Amino acid sequence: MGQQINVDNLIHIAIARARPVGTYAGQSHDSLFAAFRVAKPGKERTRIIYQIINYGQPTSRLGLTYHYKILDWSRKNNDRISEAIIMAEIAFQLAQNGDVAEAIKMDLAALKLAEKTGDNEALGIIYDSLGCCFSNADDTFTANNKQMIWYFGMGLKYSALAHNDIFISYDYGGLGAAYRVLHMPDSAAYYSFKSFEYAVRKNITVQVAQSLLDIQQLQTADELKLKYARAAIAVATLGKVNHVLVVGNAMLAQFHKAHGRADSAMFYARKSYGFSFRQAVFAQIEPAGLLKEFYTGHNADSALKYANIYYSARDSVFNIGKSQRAQALAYSEEQHKQELEAQKAADAARQRLYLLVLVIAFISVIAWIFWRNSVRNKRDKIKIQSTLNELKAAQAQLIQSAKMASLGELTAGIAHEIQNPLNFVNNFSEVSIELLEELKEEAEAGHTEDVIAIADDLTQNLEKINQHGKRADGIVKGMLEHSRAGSGERQLTDINLLADEFLKLAYHGMRAKDKDFNAEIVTNFDENLPKVNIVQQDIGRVLLNLFNNAFYAVNEKKKTEGDGYTPQVTITTFTPPLGGWGAIVRDNGNGIPDAIKDKIMQPFFTTKPTGQGTGLGLSISYDIVVKGHGGKIEVQSREGEGSEFVVQIPG
Repeated sequence: MGQQINVDNLIHIAIARARPVGTYAGQSHDSLFAAFRVAKPGKERTRIIYQIINYGQPTSRLGLTYHYKILDWSRKNNDRISEAIIMAEIAFQLAQNGDVAEAIKMDLAALKLAEKTGDNEALGIIYDSLGCCFSNADDTFTANNKQMIWYFGMGLKYSALAHNDIFISYDYGGLGAAYRVLHMPDSAAYYSFKSFEYAVRKNITVQVAQSLLDIQQLQTADELKLKYARAAIAVATLGKVNHVLVVGNAMLAQFHKAHGRADSAMFYARKSYGFSFRQAVFAQIEPAGLLKEFYTGHNADSALKYANIYYSARDSVFNIGKSQRAQALAYSEEQHKQELEAQKAADAARQRLYLLVLVIAFISVIAWIFWRNSVRNKRDKIKIQSTLNELKAAQAQLIQSAKMASLGELTAGIAHEIQNPLNFVNNFSEVSIELLEELKEEAEAGHTEDVIAIADDLTQNLEKINQHGKRADGIVKGMLEHSRAGSGERQLTDINLLADEFLKLAYHGMRAKDKDFNAEIVTNFDENLPKVNIVQQDIGRVLLNLFNNAFYAVNEKKKTEGDGYTPQVTITTFTPPLGGWGAIVRDNGNGIPDAIKDKIMQPFFTTKPTGQGTGLGLSISYDIVVKGHGGKIEVQSREGEGSEFVVQIPG
């Protein structure tokens, strides 16, 4: 009862507020169309569109002719929002005239345009149009009504986002109509009353009148049917909503006919027919059909008259439908061409995009490769630097080891040189002690001649002790002279003496390691070789390395060849053609294989077993000769025959 009172109040409010719709003082279609062309795109243009097409009343004959004028201008001026909206209105007209399939096709094309613009108002209008298209389809198909519900629901969503009050009320009404056809009266009543309430609140006279008709169709009681029909006609009369006046009076005519009140039925049928002349031709069909039925059997002339009007209106609607479809097809063809051109442009743009992506990808790959190589090079550089530092440390350690090994060999040679005179000193000392004991005995016995003879022997022994002592002293003094050369200063040096001294040191060093070692030593010294300015310690180390290698080579061959082989090491000094001095160290050992001949001067390269060589001897010798003295060192060798090292130092 509360809801009923509320509806009554709303009806009174609606009647009080009702104003004529579709009238624009001082404006014609042409002036409105001119205003449309200069209006701001969006809501302002949309408002003028509906002023043009609803001029006087919705779907007026004159208004319909402007649909395609608006469409053509919007398309030429790239106004996609207006184009989509007017396409939806054309689709609505196609559906009203029975061409639902073509209407849906045009609505879907409009939807595609609107989705690109993202305009909520256009989307709401198009979804509403789609809902209306399905409402004009065969109502026996439940699927169509479910589609209606979905489309009206989407229309309501986007119209609410756009704050489009008119279409919000339309979509509420559309949902009510859909649920009514689905025989869901509660839902139908909810949305129909919702539409009515909203339209009253927003003062939308057209939808107030239409929603009252929708509510009327839900009623079962005659009293309520009459009430809502009369209320709808009252609002429509004040608002000059002609299509509601046509339908509302036709409903009352049907109601009175069903209750056997022919006069009343005739009265409302004539009123409905009278209002239909202000509408499109299809509005005449229902009232003319009612009048044809009423006059049949009563007034033949009037029955014929309205029969002719009825069939003429149907034919006109059919022709209008064909005309609209032809226009729609023409537009669809034009739109198809535009879509093809747009597709071509999109394909070209896509190809350019793909090309750009490929170029960017290629550049990215190249950049990534450079970056990866840079990172790898940086990492490798760090690794190489670390390895180099380790190698330098190892090199320093090995050089120190080599120095210590060379010192050991030198010490062994020195020790051997000093050991010989020391042995003589020790031996003669022991013999002298025995002679002194013998001298005492002979003196006590009074053997004067024997005492004198023993004294003479003691004198000779002491002379020999003194001689060998001086020899040891000479060796020590010679080593002191070499130690003074360790300062790195160049001194005038007799190469022959230096070579002979280190030759002996190397030989005795080898014998200290292997007491069974013996070798034939050949010296070919150039007696005319002048003294040269060199760093004695460095050149001595070079010669010592060469002599050590030569003795090692012949010793190794002796182990395999046996007694039939005589080891031989030769030293030759000479004056090169360009001055300076030169030395050749030759051995008859196993020689150097060609495969490793180019490597022997490299640091840490050695053919000796582990623990017997550091691989730094020849490398150090090379640095001393080439880098330290600006000379050169060369090797000539035949495998199985021996090797020859040639050292030349410029003057």
